[in-house]
Amino acid sequence: MELRHLRYFAAVAAERNFTRAAEQLGIGQPPLSQQIKSLERELGVELFVRTPQGADLTPAGAAFLVEARRVLEGAERAQQAAQRAARGESGQIRVGFTGSAAFNPVVPALIQRYTTRFPDVALTLDEANTPALLLGLVQGRLDAVFFRPGATPPEGVEVHALPDEPMKIVLPSSHALAARRRLPLSALAHEAFVLVPSPAGIAMHDEIVRACAEAGFTPRLAQPAPQLASVVNLVAAGLGVSIVPAAIAQVQVKGVRYLDVTGVRMRARLALGWRAGETAATVREFVALA
Repeated sequence: MELRHLRYFAAVAAERNFTRAAEQLGIGQPPLSQQIKSLERELGVELFVRTPQGADLTPAGAAFLVEARRVLEGAERAQQAAQRAARGESGQIRVGFTGSAAFNPVVPALIQRYTTRFPDVALTLDEANTPALLLGLVQGRLDAVFFRPGATPPEGVEVHALPDEPMKIVLPSSHALAARRRLPLSALAHEAFVLVPSPAGIAMHDEIVRACAEAGFTPRLAQPAPQLASVVNLVAAGLGVSIVPAAIAQVQVKGVRYLDVTGVRMRARLALGWRAGETAATVREFVALA
């Protein structure tokens, strides 16, 4: 028994006429009659009583019709499910991000746009530092990650650069320079810095060290921070000064001030990464939106 047999049977049952059912199906009436007879022989029951006007269902045929329609509807749902998955409209996607990336407006906007367009895809989020995100991506625990790229592209990962953002100096509110709106980086030459050390924050760390070198000094690390998002709290505690992506200024922590940097160009880089050769439609659609 094949699905076409059930379709032929359902068409005859709906039309109560072999000729009209054959026209609807786009086949000849004799082949249709033969297929129905073959189905009856396989089932060992009569499905129709042939009449001058056409065909009426037997009690066995009426019972068979209920289940046949369920099977046909299930097959249709299965087909639609497969097609939706192939288009990336269902399934799952696991997205990782650095703590600071969550404050960049591009990231929440992209996630919101994706979930709005693909409401039936289960999207899960995981926060970690850049090395952990890239490892999770390569090992298959994550499907796409927002990370801080370094100078060398990670192996086995495709990268789409997102817009750079400026950086800001963050000082304790009690600092002598905290009343300023902007400050040259050289003014921090003798300050103790709160930084995320390499390798956890290698991209941001390297950018800060590069800019400080351009301003004529090497930053002195006073307090390491586990992640960039925690830097502001450590500055508020008076453990040092720091430099953070401008989006972090949304974190209105009591006891800190954010100042623009002058004299040196500083940019916080952000990228979306996914596995090279990725075939999952959910990931391809996420990347396409980015």
